[in-house]
Amino acid sequence: MSTTPIAGAVLRPLELPARADAGPSPAVRAYATVRNELLIETTGRDDDCLTASELLSTLFSTPDRDRRHWTIELDGDTVGRCALDILQDDGGETGFVTVALLRRAWGRGIGPAVYAQIETVARDAGVRKLLNWSEHHDADPPLARIESPTGAGSAPLDRTARFLQRTGFRLEQVERGSALTWRRDTAEHLRRLRDDAAAHATEHRIVQWTMPTPDEHVGGYAWMKSRMSTDVPDGQLGMPEETWDSERLRREEARLMQRGWTLLVTAAQHVATGELCAFNELAIGTEQTAGTHQFDTLVLSEHRGHRLGMLVKTTGLLAWREQHPFSPRVTTWNAEENRPMLSINEAIGFTPIAYEGAWRKDLA
Repeated sequence: MSTTPIAGAVLRPLELPARADAGPSPAVRAYATVRNELLIETTGRDDDCLTASELLSTLFSTPDRDRRHWTIELDGDTVGRCALDILQDDGGETGFVTVALLRRAWGRGIGPAVYAQIETVARDAGVRKLLNWSEHHDADPPLARIESPTGAGSAPLDRTARFLQRTGFRLEQVERGSALTWRRDTAEHLRRLRDDAAAHATEHRIVQWTMPTPDEHVGGYAWMKSRMSTDVPDGQLGMPEETWDSERLRREEARLMQRGWTLLVTAAQHVATGELCAFNELAIGTEQTAGTHQFDTLVLSEHRGHRLGMLVKTTGLLAWREQHPFSPRVTTWNAEENRPMLSINEAIGFTPIAYEGAWRKDLA
């Protein structure tokens, strides 16, 4: 394993254990620690923090993703991390990139130098387009803003945005993070919304399962996961179309189960054909007092207009509350131009907590 001296720091490739079930090594523990510290320092929230054991299975490459990770060390102190996630659905031409540095290491030129090195790695691997998602924060007095080219939302020109612009990225989309905090009257409100949605979806029924997916639903669920990459707004990010089959679905479920996580899927099934046509995912780790993550929600385009989005979300949340009564809130992310889904979330009671910019850089 080779290290690279950069701007007085060291960029060290993360060496993974031979197997995902071998348990986290000291290097993985250090990576998890700095990742969590960066999340809390950047966002002020711990919703996305993971223990080293939870994180481990997400670090390994799969046939669908080539994952590479580095730590940034300064005088023996781990002060940052980098990640390059190369998608295989378009032959490895699209990569997700993260370069994150703790504040105590700012102002030394480390960030730009490290990013340049990671971009070189990406180019050498055949990546032609880099994508980055970063949370942005305003200041007092308010900062100048960058308007999203989608026409929905904007991002403050904060330190992160200035860094991304200097390195050649352009803003393509703004995403809203929202949270639903459970209150005394939340369940009754959800029941009213669910019953109203069900009255408009008389040709559909609800099916639910906890991961792993029953065999009879694997094909339909995998197809809907494929459609997430084509039917959800992504501006001009150019996300490649993903092909999901039973093997890919089972791989991703195995990764989540290795993390010790629970996933509830609530799906709408067209009664006449048996086709699965809408779904919602809710997930939580081993700590039952932690926040819940609402992952994907989708209604297939040919089945829209029957309030299936509201139906699967409210039905899922009600079942989830019975199963996980001590999880205090649910968080989710949506593109600002995805007004139909945001309207559902707002009616349920989700409120904004954060905004991310989705950025793109084309590599010549």
